[in-house]
Amino acid sequence: MFQVHGVNERGKAVLRKQLKRDQVSPFFANLPPCLICIEACASAHHWAHKLQALGQTVRLMAPQFVKPYVKSNKNDAADAEAICEAISRPSMRFVPIKNVEQQSVLSLHRVRQGFVKARTAQANQIRDLLGEFGLVVPQGIAYIPQRVPPLIEDAENELPGTFRLLIQRLLDHLKALQEQVDEIEVQIKGWHRASEASQRLEKVPCIGPLPPASSSMTSSTPAPPKPFSALTESACFHAGPARARNRTACAHPPCSATKSQ
Repeated sequence: MFQVHGVNERGKAVLRKQLKRDQVSPFFANLPPCLICIEACASAHHWAHKLQALGQTVRLMAPQFVKPYVKSNKNDAADAEAICEAISRPSMRFVPIKNVEQQSVLSLHRVRQGFVKARTAQANQIRDLLGEFGLVVPQGIAYIPQRVPPLIEDAENELPGTFRLLIQRLLDHLKALQEQVDEIEVQIKGWHRASEASQRLEKVPCIGPLPPASSSMTSSTPAPPKPFSALTESACFHAGPARARNRTACAHPPCSATKSQ
């Protein structure tokens, strides 16, 4: 469900409405052009594209900037009203809207990060299981494929046969995770070579196409770029976390319209 809250040019509430997902586009298509603010979330960029195509002006706002303006118990209606209040502040910062290509590239980074995390967890599990039998593998994921196979093949360490097979299964899983990471990194590097913006960013010291310092993550942040007024503003710039529901506040021109999820 989408919660809509609208105010006029004097800040007076003129609209409170709850919409189903299939009602959102028809509703805003029949609304006069206005400013719509969406609380940044998993599907906020998708709805920003939809509403912009309808001729509306759209802004995305990080959830932590909305929270101070919630007046009562937290619910969808109160959050939508708070978004309208927050967007009226002249110093408010907004999250740039990502296009489809930028969303796709950032998805590659998120999926790669997930595989890297799973790979680390698998390596630690192998190390811990062997440690229970008094077999120590040095810290560092590179030692796992180097040291573990000889250990499970050594007949003198008295490991049970079923345990040797189990460790081999975990090694195969670790290898599969590494292959997934490598394949995604090839895709990221291919995008990097095709992206003029990413190649320009690579010239900056300590920035490259892959984490921890990632030019593709940076250049995938939506245009138009602009300089920050202070280092503190640069440090605070980020997109908000995903939320489960949709809250929308909208207003008739020339006032603000807000929508969030």
